[in-house]
Amino acid sequence: MNKVEVQKKDVYVDHVEHSVGGFGGHAFRRATHVSMAAVPYLYYVHGEDIASLLTFGYLGPREFVSAFCLLILAVEAIRLRSGIVIVGQREYESDQISALAWGSVAVSLALLIAPSEGKDGLVLEGIEAGRYGAPLVIAMTLVDPLMGEVKRTKKDLKMAIAAGMVMSYTIWIGCHFWLGTDIIAAILLAPLTVAGEVPSNNLIDDNATMVLFPLCGLVLLLPFL
Repeated sequence: MNKVEVQKKDVYVDHVEHSVGGFGGHAFRRATHVSMAAVPYLYYVHGEDIASLLTFGYLGPREFVSAFCLLILAVEAIRLRSGIVIVGQREYESDQISALAWGSVAVSLALLIAPSEGKDGLVLEGIEAGRYGAPLVIAMTLVDPLMGEVKRTKKDLKMAIAAGMVMSYTIWIGCHFWLGTDIIAAILLAPLTVAGEVPSNNLIDDNATMVLFPLCGLVLLLPFL
């Protein structure tokens, strides 16, 4: 098994050693990851203003998210064709879809698919419209780096899963009290966020599965909520 294959398959691999920019690049990637927790606030509270400003009034928030997702995919295709890796990316991402691209696509899908209506069917406004979109995104942005650092420093998968479960439940249950996220959904979907971090494969990054697993669960639960 060569060096690149080890990076892809070793659950305890130290990504600092394989990140462009070393520890600085690794820290930059983690900071970028955590900063995405602000996306739900920006989308649900200021989405109209941001979309109008950046598209000169041509697109609404949903259309802007779709267009942004397509732009990310186009840029990623160009990056892959050229084999470029930027600061913070891992060496093996030169020939496969990057974690950033996977995460951006998954977050976009969460914002577009997660319902923004209340139980009475009325469309909610402001941050409360993110009663499902917010925990889907925030949990991924915070649980992933937490579990990653525990695995990197402690070499203990069980400890990483335990820490991830505590963080995930804190976020989902917190959103129940903050935004009105259905408590049954919070209890059932929090573990799916963690489950998305555990499998290691070359087809899809955990930045995507940590959103897509609970998002699929949410879609299946919605008729009962």
